[in-house]
Amino acid sequence: MYLENLIFDAVDPRRLGGFWEAAVGGDRLTDEADVVETRMTIEGGPVLDLCFARVPAPPSEPQRFHLDLLGGDRQGEVVERLVALGARHVDIGQGEVPWVVLADPEGNPFCVMEHRDAYTGTGPIAALPLDSADPVRDSEFWSWLTGWTNAPGVAPRTLRHPSRRGPLLEFCPEPEPKGVAKNRLHLDIRLEAGDDADEVAAGIAERGGHELHPDWGELPWRVYVDPSGNEFCVLPARS
Repeated sequence: MYLENLIFDAVDPRRLGGFWEAAVGGDRLTDEADVVETRMTIEGGPVLDLCFARVPAPPSEPQRFHLDLLGGDRQGEVVERLVALGARHVDIGQGEVPWVVLADPEGNPFCVMEHRDAYTGTGPIAALPLDSADPVRDSEFWSWLTGWTNAPGVAPRTLRHPSRRGPLLEFCPEPEPKGVAKNRLHLDIRLEAGDDADEVAAGIAERGGHELHPDWGELPWRVYVDPSGNEFCVLPARS
């Protein structure tokens, strides 16, 4: 298994996908009315696809998963470029902090980070912070799913691709328990040849997650939540 996709719910996939493709320097994979995909390749590290899937209305629930973009010594320049692409400054109660909080064209907050040694070699996305009811438990769950391993960081627990390149996956104490609404961003795991989907489902359950059965018609993938209720999908192995 490996981490393949970062999925955004989008009212306008082409608009939102175009923004993030320009923000991270991605390469367009698909360009359809309902789904846009762009690929971010980290030299010597992971390949992550950012996918933008159409939803009928913008989300309203508190955001539990977001992107931290690399700013560092060029933080101001990066912020100016993103605002020119369609981002805007937002106040989510962050107060006086060294990072800058922006929202993308559909209102999803994200951060442009100051310099941190832990961000060396991350590429344009410095970190992927995920709300967690138990960062130690959830980091072990996601390490098993992705093959990413413990790494230095500022969150209670942090994982990173074994190459030690690409973004950090950070587990942050949740401000409140997960509600019933679906997260507006989620991750996809891809099975590899030889992985058994039912064995993976059993492993997810043994580690505190469980499978969902949404009324979305026939799907080629299976939908789960982690032990803190954050949704993710497990995609079949490529033929």
